[in-house]
Amino acid sequence: MQRRNFIAATTAALAAPMLGAQTLPAGPVRIIVGFPPGGGTDALARVVGQKLAIMWNVPVVIENKAGAAGVIAADYVSKQPGDGNTLIMAHINSHALAPAMGTKLNYNAERDFAPISMIGITPNVLVCNTEQPAKTVKDLVALCKAKPGQVSFASAGGGSAQHFALEMFKLQAKIFALHIPYRGSGPALIDLIGGQVNYCFETMTSAAPHIKSGKAIAIAQTRLQRAKSFPNVPTMDESGFTGFEATVWYGLMGPAKMPPAMVQRMNEDVNKVLAMPDVKEKMDQYGAEDGGGSTEKFANFIKAEQKKWTQVAQDAKVKIDA
Repeated sequence: MQRRNFIAATTAALAAPMLGAQTLPAGPVRIIVGFPPGGGTDALARVVGQKLAIMWNVPVVIENKAGAAGVIAADYVSKQPGDGNTLIMAHINSHALAPAMGTKLNYNAERDFAPISMIGITPNVLVCNTEQPAKTVKDLVALCKAKPGQVSFASAGGGSAQHFALEMFKLQAKIFALHIPYRGSGPALIDLIGGQVNYCFETMTSAAPHIKSGKAIAIAQTRLQRAKSFPNVPTMDESGFTGFEATVWYGLMGPAKMPPAMVQRMNEDVNKVLAMPDVKEKMDQYGAEDGGGSTEKFANFIKAEQKKWTQVAQDAKVKIDA
């Protein structure tokens, strides 16, 4: 009996590391980003990916698959095996706004993905280049009314969070402005700074470095409370647009077929990463707040966002530019 118990205990002890190993993917992990390098989604993916690579002792590679405001990347990841080797830095565009507009998708934003963890929620920030005459919301509204259709606004793409923020602004301000969609935040900001476009609502994550360097000027931010990293930039709500809130969120997800134990292990590890002081400092710099929490919390948040933006799309008649 004692020998039998010893064998059982030894077998269990040997099996424990193997069971633990099965909760993490074997080999390199790719985090797919649906936007070009230089944007907010890319920046946060790299911050988290570098830490997970050390924690998991496997290479974690950021792979950019830009296009259709993140939809191309989401479509790709939805069809990957559930082995955990391919994840996505999911984004409000691909998982809330595209479904909200009734866009024909080759994936189901809810059914085809396993939510792992919220990474962060950021405001958009209304920015302009240094040459623009209107540097307050009030002055910008006046300028757009004086020059209807002549003031240009960049966005990260038709149907993107930045596009939605612009359409809400146009609707509430009763103005006509020119929307110029780009293939991501990086190219949009390059042209904004270069003077090819005048203004844009941009993710705080993407815009922060340019604001701090003085190349772009922050006019207003789009959460109801000011971000800790930009306490001196007023909100749209404070600027006369009551209740104006158009956030951008980022979260790590995988294909729906991932084993629940692997999803849970990844959730725990991402929460550990987000609690690291140097990561918290970087998140604050980018204006990314409220990251972490359970997989259930993230899933429920996505459902609420889909419902909210579906209503907004209907009320504001948001259309993707042809």
